[in-house]
Amino acid sequence: MSSFTAKDVQTLRQATGAGMMDAKKALTENDGDFDAAAKWLREQGLAKAAKRSDRENTDGVVTIAESGGAVALVELKSETDFSAKADDFVSVATELAEAVAARGESAVSELAEKVDQLKITKKENIEVGAVVRWEAEAGHVVDTYVHTQDGRGVNAVLVELDGGSPELAHDIAVHIAFSKPEHLRREDVPADQVDAERATLIDLTRAEGKPEAALDKIVEGRLTGWYKERVLLEQNFVRDEKQTIAQLLGDTTLVRFAQAYIGS
Repeated sequence: MSSFTAKDVQTLRQATGAGMMDAKKALTENDGDFDAAAKWLREQGLAKAAKRSDRENTDGVVTIAESGGAVALVELKSETDFSAKADDFVSVATELAEAVAARGESAVSELAEKVDQLKITKKENIEVGAVVRWEAEAGHVVDTYVHTQDGRGVNAVLVELDGGSPELAHDIAVHIAFSKPEHLRREDVPADQVDAERATLIDLTRAEGKPEAALDKIVEGRLTGWYKERVLLEQNFVRDEKQTIAQLLGDTTLVRFAQAYIGS
C-alpha cells in the first residue's frame, strides 16, 4: 500500500507544478516514490501536451542576448499573453537566448526539459520559434532593438552594417520594428510571388479601363509600391519619409537583418 503524507503531496506539487489531485495520484501510482512520481507526472503531462501541438500559438516572447562577439534572437511561442507575461516563461526565453548566444543554435536542445515543463504547467502549445545567431565580421556594426510590452519582448530586431555607426544601425533597427519588411533587396523576393502580383495588377488595371498602351507603365508603378511594402532598402525611413533606407545608408552596406515579432 502506498505510504505518503500531505506534505509529500505538497512538495511534489511545488516541484512539478502539478495540481493536488494529480500529485496525489502520481504518488499513489508509484508507491510513494517521489522521483518516480515526478517522472510519471512529466510523462503524463507531455502526453497531454502532444495533443495540443496543433493549437495556434501566436503569442509569446522574443528576446535578444549577447555573448562575446555573438548576438542571438530567440522566440518562445505560447497560446496566450497570460502565459507569456509570467516570470517563469520570460525567464526560460531569456535563458534560451543566452545559451544560443554563448554556445550556438544547437543550445536550444539543452533547455528542452525546461520548455517541456512550461508545456505541462501552462497547459498550452508552447514551442521555440525563431532562433537566430550572428557572429559579425571584424569592422562590422551590429545593433539590436527590442520593443517591450507588459514586461516581455514582443518585437525584436538585429541589424548588421558594413561601415556606418551604431546610431545608424539602431535607427534602422527601430525602423524595421515598425515597418516589418520581409526582404532586404528586391532580388530577394521570390520570383513566383512577383509574377503572381504582376498578373493580379494587370487584371486590376485592365478592369479599371486603363488604356492598353499605358498598361505596362501603370503596372510597374504599382508593383514598385508593392515592393516598398516588403523590401527594406526601398522603404521610406519612418523618421524622414523624404529618403529611403538605401538613401539613408549612403556608402554604408546593410549586410543583413533579422526580425521576430509576436503575432507574425
